[in-house]
Amino acid sequence: MFGSFERMVAKRYLRARKGERFVSVIAIFSLIGIALGVGTLIVVMAVMNGFKDDLLGRILGLNGDLSVYGQVSYNGPQPITDYDRLALRMEKMPGVKTAIPFTEGQVLLSAGNYNSGGMVRGMSAEGLKKLTVVSKSLTSDAFERFKGDDAIVIGKTLADRAGLGIGSKVTLISPQGPATVMGNIPRIKAYTVVGIFDSGMHEYNSSYVFLPISAAQKFFQIKNGVTGIQISTTDPAKVQKTTQSLMSEFRDENLRFLDWTQSNNAFFGAVQVEQNVMFLILTLIILVAAFNVISSLIMMVKDKTRDIAILRTMGASRGAVMRIFLMCGASVGVTGTIAGTVIGILFCKNIEHIRQGLQKLTGTNLFNPEVYYLEHLPAKLDWADVIQIVIMALALSLLATLYPSWKAARTDPVEGLRNE
Repeated sequence: MFGSFERMVAKRYLRARKGERFVSVIAIFSLIGIALGVGTLIVVMAVMNGFKDDLLGRILGLNGDLSVYGQVSYNGPQPITDYDRLALRMEKMPGVKTAIPFTEGQVLLSAGNYNSGGMVRGMSAEGLKKLTVVSKSLTSDAFERFKGDDAIVIGKTLADRAGLGIGSKVTLISPQGPATVMGNIPRIKAYTVVGIFDSGMHEYNSSYVFLPISAAQKFFQIKNGVTGIQISTTDPAKVQKTTQSLMSEFRDENLRFLDWTQSNNAFFGAVQVEQNVMFLILTLIILVAAFNVISSLIMMVKDKTRDIAILRTMGASRGAVMRIFLMCGASVGVTGTIAGTVIGILFCKNIEHIRQGLQKLTGTNLFNPEVYYLEHLPAKLDWADVIQIVIMALALSLLATLYPSWKAARTDPVEGLRNE
């Protein structure tokens, strides 16, 4: 497409001579702008993808892909009584990985001078082992001690705030106590810490605690029953299909099924909208850099008017002139895109080290887990996004060269030489 003569002339035009430095400086800034736009867009999209996937993985890791509850009556949600049999049947269903019965309720956590609201979840030691987001940070001794009526497993943030360790006491207070003539009496019971977990998510580490299922049943006064059954599937993206098959299989069991697309749909929908908006906003950086390419090429065409006229009189066609300036503009766009892609990928691969280094340098917390839910900065490179960004940057850069190149090709050699 491009001849050796055209490549030679384009290369000479890109090397600024004395008196033409200004045009070259604009081209350099255009290249830097494209590189920064591409790199920033790759980093932001990777962080958004990592944030969404990490958050989804931890939420589903603790709460399951879908939950099964009893039907709601005038007295509130009914407990599931035959839960062991139902859990075994559910685990044999296609697409189901684990089915864990649990008892759940809100309480006030108290330890010394520390008081905070929290969520109690009761389950068996086997069920806790299946909950990998929690069990991966627990020792084998914790599972052996996780039995009886006074054992409790707490999160790392709660332990740090309240100054708790293995063997410490935590008091649970529930307002739903027995009714008397004086009103409801709160239920209060102290438990011994047998394990401290780290889910990697600040909210869960600070507010979730786990009891043996028998202890939770006694505390919440649910005789021979559980609040629900937590189910993890082989593919969370296909959870709706699994939910439909479970509803069909257990339609006679008087159960309610609630998957993560229903319970967290608004939250993840907001994350997706934010991701799309950030993509559009940061694309403007590349668009501005593309306009700089147009500016630099137009100025180059004005400076090279006499050269273009001489080339035309020597026999160069309009197409040859147009291709020369296309190469000048495209080289800036392609070089900037390649540089930005390399910078973005390297930044994503080392983003956590960069964050920690900046935190030490500035002495500030750049990623507060209380605000962002997660305790580290996630980044997941999606190569489809990278390819999309590269193609978009190249397309904008090439489109930016069309008008100046066409203008150069339309230059009248007679008028060009007369003006000179």
